[in-house]
Parts: sequence; structure tokens; C-alpha cells
Amino acid sequence: MFMSAPDSLFIRTARAQPAERTPVWFMRQAGRYMPEYRAIRRNYSLLEICKKPEIAARVTIEAAEILQVDSAIIFADLLLPLEVMGLPFHFSAGEGPKIDRPVRTAEDVSALRTDRAADLGYVSEAVKLVSKHFGNKLPIIGFCGAPFTLASYMIEGGSSRNYLLTKKMMYSAPAAWSELMRKLVSVTAEYSTDQVRAGADCIQIFDSWVGCLGVEDYRCYVLPHVTELVKQLQKTRVPTIYFGTDSSTLLPSMQETGAEVIGLDWRIPLDKGWETLGFKGAVQGNLDPALLFADWKAIKSRAEMILKQAAGRPGHIFNLGHGILPETPVENVKSLCHFVRDHSAEIAASHAASSSASHATPNTSSPDRP
Repeated sequence: MFMSAPDSLFIRTARAQPAERTPVWFMRQAGRYMPEYRAIRRNYSLLEICKKPEIAARVTIEAAEILQVDSAIIFADLLLPLEVMGLPFHFSAGEGPKIDRPVRTAEDVSALRTDRAADLGYVSEAVKLVSKHFGNKLPIIGFCGAPFTLASYMIEGGSSRNYLLTKKMMYSAPAAWSELMRKLVSVTAEYSTDQVRAGADCIQIFDSWVGCLGVEDYRCYVLPHVTELVKQLQKTRVPTIYFGTDSSTLLPSMQETGAEVIGLDWRIPLDKGWETLGFKGAVQGNLDPALLFADWKAIKSRAEMILKQAAGRPGHIFNLGHGILPETPVENVKSLCHFVRDHSAEIAASHAASSSASHATPNTSSPDRP
């Protein structure tokens, strides 16, 4: 497998190795809040951008360079695998994605295809272009939707408040549910592996809606399948980030997947979330995206608190607790990135100095003493 920046600050931190400062990037760092992206959207729809590698690469590169983050995440949409499985979808203005023919029965699940993941090759082509642009200067994050989150869209037909139809299939048709999850693992594993072959240095698994589940349901209906996905991705030898929103109660179970990095949302203090994981492995997070609408004093104070909670431990990737929101002031995102870079470097230097001092053994012997 080809990695463009295997020894980068970001990748070393994802592996919980010591680093000179805290790496920072943002979920949805390319998006509607940026005028450069809005200019492109005037000429292309979201799906058109995803399917045109040159445009997707341009959007990815521009965002990373404007913000000066420590990693670029490829621009794509979570739901792209649905199309190649035989589920067309579209976006309704102000309503998000809509699945034309939702999956509701065992027969619907049986009809889903798993042999067309290669048709998503336009995403890997975009990864190649970004990798060529940055070389070994900046790592690239590829991504996929987690089985549960993709299944919820497929079954609900779009977004949902209570995921009733999804849970109904889980509870009342466990065989169909298991087949659906296995098919999603098959497609997303192949799709993500292709991104790594093209130059992605890391894969993030987005389980955006898994927080709607209780611990027992997660362990019964989701954990085995995400664990299999992570196992497949670990064959690529790149680190995996597993992120879910509203998932504080699920963190110990999510850790059992074997993902090298667990993403924390803003609902749990970073140190408490990491402590729940036994301070093992790396964590990513976790500023509330809404705070980026506050004044700089409030943003800086909260960022300082998160870095303080990380306490200089190896393995903290600074990010938001979810994606950047539309209308977010770009200057606040830039300032946050610069602050995290500078302040975390100061913290790391201070820890290094303290460690050196504590390990120094002064010579207190004297020839005049017996």
C-alpha cells in the first residue's frame, strides 16, 4: 500500500506516538462556509463535485491550504456507496439526502449488490491527485460511512429523528439486518482500501447516527460488523479513526473495534472520554462546532481547556466534536488552527523541559565526604 506521508505529525499521533505538538484538522473543513467552495458550487452540484476527481481534489487541497491544517480529508459524500449497491439517491433543498427506494424487507436486502465498489473509483482518482499535489508534505484522510449509519439512511429513506424503521428491522428481522451489515462491510472495505492504494494515509469511519443506540443494542447489532470492517482496513496498515456523535456511553465498546483512534464529540470532556478508554490509543476531538460562532476569547478559552485536558499525552488529534457548520466565520477556523499549533507546541516544550529536569541526576558527591 502507498502512503504519501507515513511519518507525518498526524500519523504519528494517530498511532499514539510522542509528537512535538498537537496536530489539528476539521471535519467538513471543505464546505459551504468557505467562499471558494461556494464559488465552485455555483457551477456544480454536490454529487458532480464528488464524481469529478479534478474538482474534488481542488476542493480538498484549497481547504487544507487555506486553513493550514495538518491533514487533508478527501472531499466526498458519505452515501456514495449506496448508488453502486443499487440504491439511487438525491438531495432535496433544505432536507438533505433522499433515498428513492428505501430498503424495508429481506427481499430488498437480498437485491443489494456488492460487486460494483470499483465504480466508486472516481474518489480514489481524487485521492491520487491530492497525493500528487502534497507529496509527503501533508497526509490524506480517506473515509467511509459506518455500516449502521449507512443502513439507517437506506432504511429510513433519509435522515430520521428516532430511527424507528431501522430499529424495527434490527429487532424483528435480525437475519436481514445481518445480511445488510455484511454487504455494507464488504463494499465499504473495498472502497476504503482503494483509497489507501491511491495514497490515503488514514481512513476515518463516520458512524454519525450510532448514538441513537443503547449499549446492549450496539454490542449486539453493530459492534461485530464495525470490528470486521476495522479488521479489513487494518490489512492496509494505515490507522483508522472511528467517530460517532452522541456516543459517550458507547466509547468502551467502540474501542473494542480495534480502531487506533476514537473520535469524541463535544458532549463529553476530552479527559473523561479518554479516561473511559483507559488512556489507551489515540483520541480525536472535541470542540463544539457552535463555539466557532462565538467571540475569539470564548473560542480560545475552550481550546485551551481541551489541550489542558489532553495533558500532553501522546495521541491527541485536535478537531471539532462534529463537522464545521454552514455560515461559520472562516477567520475563526483559521485562528483556532493557528492557536492549537502554537499553544500545543508550547505545552509540548514545557513537558519536555519538565521531563528532562526530573530525569537529571545532580552530582552531590564531594571528595571531602567519606
